[in-house]
Amino acid sequence: MIKETKGIEKVLILQGGGSLGAFGCGAFKSIKKWGINLDIIAGTSIGGINAAIIAGTKDINDASKKLEEFWVELSEGFVPLSPSGQYNDLGSFNRFFENLLYPPSKNSAFPNYCELRREQEIKGNQISSFLSSATLGNNKFFVPRWMQPANLFDPSKMLPSKWTYLYDHRPLIKTLEKYVDYDRLNPSNSNSPRLILTAVDVLNSQALTFDSNTQQIEPKHILATSAYPLYNFPWIEVEKGVYAWDGGLLSNTPLREVLDASPILDKIIFLVENYPKKIDKLPSNLGEVYHRARDIIFSDKTEHNVKMAATITRYLDFIEDLYQIVKQNKDKLGLDEKLVNRIDRKYKNYRLDHGAEIKEMFYISRDEEFPHIYENADFSPKTIKNSIKEGEAKADKVICEHERPY
Repeated sequence: MIKETKGIEKVLILQGGGSLGAFGCGAFKSIKKWGINLDIIAGTSIGGINAAIIAGTKDINDASKKLEEFWVELSEGFVPLSPSGQYNDLGSFNRFFENLLYPPSKNSAFPNYCELRREQEIKGNQISSFLSSATLGNNKFFVPRWMQPANLFDPSKMLPSKWTYLYDHRPLIKTLEKYVDYDRLNPSNSNSPRLILTAVDVLNSQALTFDSNTQQIEPKHILATSAYPLYNFPWIEVEKGVYAWDGGLLSNTPLREVLDASPILDKIIFLVENYPKKIDKLPSNLGEVYHRARDIIFSDKTEHNVKMAATITRYLDFIEDLYQIVKQNKDKLGLDEKLVNRIDRKYKNYRLDHGAEIKEMFYISRDEEFPHIYENADFSPKTIKNSIKEGEAKADKVICEHERPY
């Protein structure tokens, strides 16, 4: 397991991914269970929502319990299209998608055919769940414009040519009231992990970082980090004239923001990957092609950041050696006092602005047994429960297999 260490920050980074965020809930359950105390929690999109619940939890003794309760409540907001919520109830809809998207091979051996039928059912349920969310929304998270009574009686709000979003995710804020204590998410509170959320400025494409060490985190910041426009959510005005969208548009893995915010202390990183970087075989149909392209867009691309952090550390170690030589031999070298003072100032600035080394990266990665483009819109209770269970099991395996001396 991971030992407690002094002078090294433990960081949890949570990717975005809609309903896939339940996997991150399970991963955090494991981290909490193993007694790992986190110093920084960073996330974007649904990962940012998870991060805010963890850092600002109303149950300081068991944040994982509150996070799981949140996901259970989201799943309770799911409204199935069929009476039982199962794809098989949908009759002709079922057969249409089976034959069009996932036709069983006539030459398959019987065991393979059974496996294919299981795949069809899983993917079919995901399609059904996606259509449910797209049509009816989830009143614990987001509501379609056409489901809001105020819009129905205001013709100006029902003109699609004027729409910039389809779903209002402000219901999320009311749901979060049960789980987040915002008084814990500000610079004056030293008893909570540091919370870092990311977004992007709609007007100039610049990254936005919301940091509980430097500002009060408010509901608008959580709405902003989860305002993904391709989910048809609206931008959020976080300051006068500053309109924010989901940070996943720039990076779905906010490691760089963590290093920028805390550039000195070394770190152990727990990275929850909702979108796998690697797969074993090429896509076999257009649905799988779109799915894989989506995964690549949102997968972790921080390898360069990790390498750069290590490189900067080596450079700083080299500068440290040179600095000590200069300090110990300044009289022998006949160095001007002004030059020595300038070297002192530059050295101190460099040491204050950089130096954090990533001691270890622990990747907690989600598997995709049956890849499907609609999987991140499946808030059905069974899927959410299974995702939480998978996340906990994966994190247990990663943590149990590693023991480090630092």
